[in-house]
Amino acid sequence: MIEIPFVKGHGAKNDFLLTWRAEAPEENLLSAAAAAICDRNSGVGADGWLLVAAASGGEPARIRLFNPDGGEVEMSGNGTRCAAAFLIDAGAAGPDMTIRTGGGDKRLQLQARDGLRFSFSMNMGAPRILEGGLYRLLPLSAGERECTILWVGNPQCAVFVE
Repeated sequence: MIEIPFVKGHGAKNDFLLTWRAEAPEENLLSAAAAAICDRNSGVGADGWLLVAAASGGEPARIRLFNPDGGEVEMSGNGTRCAAAFLIDAGAAGPDMTIRTGGGDKRLQLQARDGLRFSFSMNMGAPRILEGGLYRLLPLSAGERECTILWVGNPQCAVFVE
């Protein structure tokens, strides 16, 4: 059995397990480990597993994100904010930082802290409309709604409301 140290963080109703990259299993075990620990029935349970490395040698802090199915994905805005809190709480980052994600570098600024509750502003970069993503119809139980598929480091669906 592999022991994996972690902290569980919550951001906007998403929960993530965070582990220092240096304390994570070997590369070839990461996918299976992510699926096992993120499983809500047999593992700790989480929306994702973040491997975190502090800034070093002029390079920004880095994260890798694994989904509960074990697949590695570009990023999560909520997960990136959890990683920023993890870094600050460990004394590995100050209130202004850059975190390198699979979706690019993201700049974060701590706005407020109350114990283990953190509030950040984060520059996600300019969204790009994905090919074929402008004015798609999204089927919903109340009928179809027009939406746009955007890229902000990972795909998002935007629905305009009044």
